[in-house]
Amino acid sequence: MALSESGIACALVEEKPWDWRPQFLDLNPAAELPVLQLDDGQLLCGAYAISEFIAEEGIVAGLDESAIAAAPISLFPGSREDRAEVRRLVDWFNGKMHREVTREFLYEKVYSRMAGGMRHTPDVDMLRAIRSNLRYHLSYVGFLAYQRNWLAGEALSFADIAAAAHLSTIDYLGEVPWDEHPAAKDWYMRVKSRPSLRAILTDRVPGAHPPPHYAELDF
Repeated sequence: MALSESGIACALVEEKPWDWRPQFLDLNPAAELPVLQLDDGQLLCGAYAISEFIAEEGIVAGLDESAIAAAPISLFPGSREDRAEVRRLVDWFNGKMHREVTREFLYEKVYSRMAGGMRHTPDVDMLRAIRSNLRYHLSYVGFLAYQRNWLAGEALSFADIAAAAHLSTIDYLGEVPWDEHPAAKDWYMRVKSRPSLRAILTDRVPGAHPPPHYAELDF
């Protein structure tokens, strides 16, 4: 989403980090995604490092100064204080929400099955706790969306992209109680209408189908 919003084309490669492929470990010894490899061979690891590189340097193969100027958004817009707020919320969603909600849902409902091995039965008590955490985060998204034009301020930023990425993942699993959080839902519909997210909504996980509303812009 961040690359698309910045006007940068890229080729996506599927990687299953639990496979611990030696070739992937050569790219990132931490065996974590995402990894961006530039045409000159330079490697960037982690969503935050990649987004900062794009925002501050604008140096990606095929992206010249005119393309940078024409990019639809700045990932970290506004004043120094505004950018600090964007970074705070990116840490919130990619850190706190990831640990408390997204990662746990994916393990319970997707990764354990995809990784093979022993059959994993989702832990009912764990799912209940994760859903409680999700409602807390949705309430915070709704609070921010009600107070501001976008989550971090007046302009779309990487904070909105980070939040939407997590919520689209959870929504694919049919776990987002949108009707309980109308402000968060209205904000997500606005982000959902952007081409950068619409392209992602066509992706499918083998053996798992999203709910009917998943790809609908007005739901």
